[in-house]
Amino acid sequence: MRSLCVCITLCSWLTQTVADDEWTQFRGPGSQGRSMSTSLPVHWSEDENIRWKSPVPGEGHSSPVISGDQVWITTALSDPLTEEEEQELLSKRKNARTLKLAGRLQLQALQFDRDSGKLEQQITVFSVEEPEPKHALNSYASPTPVIVGNHVYVHFGSYGTACIERHSGNVIWKNDTLRVDHSNGPGSSPAVWDDKLIIHFDGTDQQYIAAFDRATGDIAWKTERSGEMNPTGEMKKAYGTPLVIETEDCPLVVSPAADWVYGYDARDGREIWKASYGKLGFSTVPCPVASEDTVYVATSFMQSRLLAVGFSGEGDVTDSHIRWTSDRQIPQKPSMILSDDRLIFVSDRGIVRSISTKDGSDIWYGRLKGEYSASPLLANGRIYFFNQSGVATVIEDSGTLQELAVNKLDDGFMASPAVADDALFLRTTSHLYRVEDSTP
Repeated sequence: MRSLCVCITLCSWLTQTVADDEWTQFRGPGSQGRSMSTSLPVHWSEDENIRWKSPVPGEGHSSPVISGDQVWITTALSDPLTEEEEQELLSKRKNARTLKLAGRLQLQALQFDRDSGKLEQQITVFSVEEPEPKHALNSYASPTPVIVGNHVYVHFGSYGTACIERHSGNVIWKNDTLRVDHSNGPGSSPAVWDDKLIIHFDGTDQQYIAAFDRATGDIAWKTERSGEMNPTGEMKKAYGTPLVIETEDCPLVVSPAADWVYGYDARDGREIWKASYGKLGFSTVPCPVASEDTVYVATSFMQSRLLAVGFSGEGDVTDSHIRWTSDRQIPQKPSMILSDDRLIFVSDRGIVRSISTKDGSDIWYGRLKGEYSASPLLANGRIYFFNQSGVATVIEDSGTLQELAVNKLDDGFMASPAVADDALFLRTTSHLYRVEDSTP
């Protein structure tokens, strides 16, 4: 059995949150959805605790990332189709009722000023003449960017990946050579380890994970998924985001895909272990969370299953390292929160649960308003949930369900929150907000 040392890594993630006051990747430092802020607002509305509100051009579900005086998101602007063009394209799709189509796309990176909310840079990174259809609940700009130093990395699935110099707006490199059939549009956000940008490519036709050289955009390594999958192409796709964990043996990439979760060496892409969902799980979305020597993975569709997997094994660890599973109201899209020895999460339809990390047993459960795609946030003993109608519910992080506030903005949340300067940075379907306590 491989020895591990993950506690130091988890602590360093939290320390970085305090020291840097930045939010540079999906779900913040460590990708765990946790902030060390002690002064985030509990109450807000369109008329209360809004420092600024800025319109966002186009459509996108990527979450804000923040460094220095900059906030970055991505968006997609499309030319409208005529009714005849749309009907012709939809007639060719078997699942047309769940899909939306667009004309020519401009895939852009947007930079807002952190203090004023002014849109300062609007950079077209890729132009797409004939975009593939996407799911009605997805966008062409759903993957969240990553900031490292003076560069921001943006990803649009098969449409391409790019590196932008943050202050000049110059595009340093582009790479659109890795392509899969996403079927429902792109969704996987990048993760960074050292000099590599690591991204999932799990389509209906091909399934693999790849690392880009951050300096050049060249492919550093590419590893095919090895686990046996459902033969139906639609059930081979996934939209998950990798989680990188430093261990004593290697930097471990925990990578949820269709039917399996994998562990890879971030340095060279070597597969170390894999664990099966039990023929239950595809279109996987939630980012894993980790504690000590266990990672928690939600498998998404059809019925989502939660697996607690020890990540110290080698080879097929399905029988040896899956410690427990739970099939009750597990989220298909929102990621989870880990707090001490509890997992807290909300299902897509608003069932909120707190369970024990030891065995998956219930601590409490209840119901929140609305339907959910965005991932929750933990800060200062409170957990924030954001639904698709613009309602944000704040509860106490405790052994019982205690609601503290229910807040409403004009439009809904598909993107997850970001935190900096004791402020929430929230992207709705139409605007970007800075929300903070205005009480003297």
